[in-house]
Amino acid sequence: MSQPIYMVTGAHGFIGAWVVKRLLAENAAVVIFDKSADPHRMQMIMDDDECARPIFTEGDITDPNLVSQTVADRRISHIIHLAGLQVPTCRANPRLGAAVNVIGTINIFEAAKNSDGQVKKVVYASSAAVFGANDQDRAVSEDDAGGMNTHYGAFKRCNEDNARVYFSENGMSSIGLRPMTVYGVGRDTGMTSDPTKAMKAAVVGRPFHIRFGGKTDFLYVADCADAFVRAANSDLPGAHVFNLHGETVPVADVVTEIEKLISQSKGSITFDKAAMAIPSALDDAAITNALGDIPHTPLSEGVRETIERFTLLHQRDRLDTSELDK
Repeated sequence: MSQPIYMVTGAHGFIGAWVVKRLLAENAAVVIFDKSADPHRMQMIMDDDECARPIFTEGDITDPNLVSQTVADRRISHIIHLAGLQVPTCRANPRLGAAVNVIGTINIFEAAKNSDGQVKKVVYASSAAVFGANDQDRAVSEDDAGGMNTHYGAFKRCNEDNARVYFSENGMSSIGLRPMTVYGVGRDTGMTSDPTKAMKAAVVGRPFHIRFGGKTDFLYVADCADAFVRAANSDLPGAHVFNLHGETVPVADVVTEIEKLISQSKGSITFDKAAMAIPSALDDAAITNALGDIPHTPLSEGVRETIERFTLLHQRDRLDTSELDK
């Protein structure tokens, strides 16, 4: 049997960089498909030799011909689809958001469907944004989705439905994963990036205000990447969607962990009182039953690893802090 070849779309993004790191740790063959040629997030977590190992294709996910050509020419067997636009962009420009998040995902499934069985599995990023403003005190299951309050969430829900159609009509198996507040080195866009930005701000001695409070489901990015790779490697047939759960804690606990590690940051990291208008906890029983135990890094360890890496990058004068000014 030939070696699997993984195509990671959006690999120069936050989760994508960690997925590539995880795949390379297994000596996997990786093809990066990304509109951006800037690998700075990968360079934050890998050395130059690691960053040079994947094959890079610069391309727009909305270009169906290039997506299909890349899948065919590179003999792709597994697709991990992470390319997409975040909530602010989808809110400001819904047409663009739909073109990238929905049509781009359709292009991935079309390429997989038309690969004559070459592509074995599509794994794609859905989101906890598919849940509306549900009960903050109850862990929601996959079936609680609906009542989305953003275009971004609606687009992600649409992708889940389309994935089911591709399986029922074409037999194309897929798994969609719904993370919530993912944190770690490389997270720099969107509201839920604020806890990670707070860690970076503390490292460089700057104040920072997190724009939400209450409890949320914090997921360390290494665990998130592991889940995507496990899903891609699974032989589970069908079109599945799974929640990804980390650790549900108050935002105040993140601030406390930062202050424990960087005592001079005490009092400089603040946060709003209002919680985000999505559930605070995700039930991950379904993915555990289907794929086995997914790693759950404790918040204290995830924050420590993130701050240690930020500190090392800062000491090497390689820590970009431009997003802290936005």
